[in-house]
Amino acid sequence: MTTFSFELYPPRTPAAEAKLFESIDRLSAIGPEFISVTYRPTGPDRAASLAVLGKLIREHRVSAMAHLTSVGSSYEEASTVIREFLDEGITSFLALRGDPPPGMNEHDDFLGDFATAAELVQLIHRVQAERSQFSFENVPGFPTAKRLRSGEKVTIAVAAFPNGHPRSRSRRQDIDTLLAKEAAGANLAITQLFFEADDYLGFVADARAAGVTMRILPGIMPVLTAAKLRRTLELSGDPEPRALRAALEAAPDAAAAARVGIDACIAVAQGVLEGGADGIHLYTFNSADAPLAVLEGVGLLEPSPSPQQ
Repeated sequence: MTTFSFELYPPRTPAAEAKLFESIDRLSAIGPEFISVTYRPTGPDRAASLAVLGKLIREHRVSAMAHLTSVGSSYEEASTVIREFLDEGITSFLALRGDPPPGMNEHDDFLGDFATAAELVQLIHRVQAERSQFSFENVPGFPTAKRLRSGEKVTIAVAAFPNGHPRSRSRRQDIDTLLAKEAAGANLAITQLFFEADDYLGFVADARAAGVTMRILPGIMPVLTAAKLRRTLELSGDPEPRALRAALEAAPDAAAAARVGIDACIAVAQGVLEGGADGIHLYTFNSADAPLAVLEGVGLLEPSPSPQQ
């Protein structure tokens, strides 16, 4: 079965909150595998992320995945955050090391107690094991009998980089890092953004050849303006998709540019699915329109009826 999932981020204004909640209503109604919510350890993001995740679980009955970053955190601080999310009913996490804080670089002392995302993966498993070591279940045919079972397991996703991590020296290093995350207990990888299906398919082939066995889910994004593309590339450091940039810049208006971006995303999604991916993870910018159009374009969602129908 081919799956689809989405990424959201916490709102920072009342208007953004209203837009997000409208998007959640629409995205959750079509049965995603999960919806992930980004997180930053500073400022109001922690409480806002928790509120959105709780809404997804309680009001929409959707599997919710919490992003966690370890940068700048102590083991004690990270353990507290993990317990807060577990207490909210969240059992899926995306474990990330995180980027240097503003004004700092890789040579500054900003990591805290965690050198790698793999260490955060191990901590999540440890906190969950300490919190829920075992439970009891009924024995079929014996109404009064109970048997011991291990506690609820967690899903821990990690990032993968088809075009290379900005601080990586080679693809071999990227794959070795992914192997280390899997050895630490990760059971799902979600890729960072890419713009060509072959980027993902080639990376997966190399990862499998090196021994990575966990599922590698392609993360793709409908980029609807040239300005958004430039900003995305500044943050990710990925190679520029020149044809997409040129098409976005040549679009006569915003609607035409949005169509260019959606069609490009559909082409990438079709390519990875035809190449063997069992699902797609869509970065949404908290808007439902473009992700739903992409799912319609690849045949994972029935087209919406026109107003005349």
